Amino acid sequence: MAYTKTLLCFVLVAFFMASMSEARKRNTSHIQFYMHDTPGGSNPSAVRVAGQPTNSTGSDMGAMFGFGSIYVMDNSLTATPDANSTLIGRAQGLYAISSQENEFSLLMTLTYNFVSGIYNGSSLSIVGRNPVMNEVREMPVVGGTGVFRLARGFALAKTHSMNQVNAVIGYNVTVIPYY
Repeated sequence: MAYTKTLLCFVLVAFFMASMSEARKRNTSHIQFYMHDTPGGSNPSAVRVAGQPTNSTGSDMGAMFGFGSIYVMDNSLTATPDANSTLIGRAQGLYAISSQENEFSLLMTLTYNFVSGIYNGSSLSIVGRNPVMNEVREMPVVGGTGVFRLARGFALAKTHSMNQVNAVIGYNVTVIPYY
């Protein structure tokens, strides 16, 4: 009798583990898009809302951009690096200058809201450190809405181009939805 219970328990655990593993494989999504961050110019998509005065003469990037400064953004997301390509969504949220010395890093808290294509009406949320001067930066996906409800995953960011303070950043996002 004890042997039968043990065997049944083992079979149930093995079945549960196998079904969870297979579900994770099926639901992984890979998304690529470009974010256009334009804090400069006459129509900025990111504006500074708080922080210390900046030190534009220093060599330290954190001091130059104002350690502790907070920006609010509403950046366009496009299918290609061209600003006139198909608009697939908006990146809305906050970023703060989080480094004081020897590097330039941001704390990113943002939501990618998709407005067209198969993810129309859905969103992904990112919260994490972005060491901007690194060639590739990894940030966690901590949730989402719509088809990405309770998603988890990661976003790889790579600067595609930069013109003074305005930048185009390519994102490759891997997401595992909750369901």
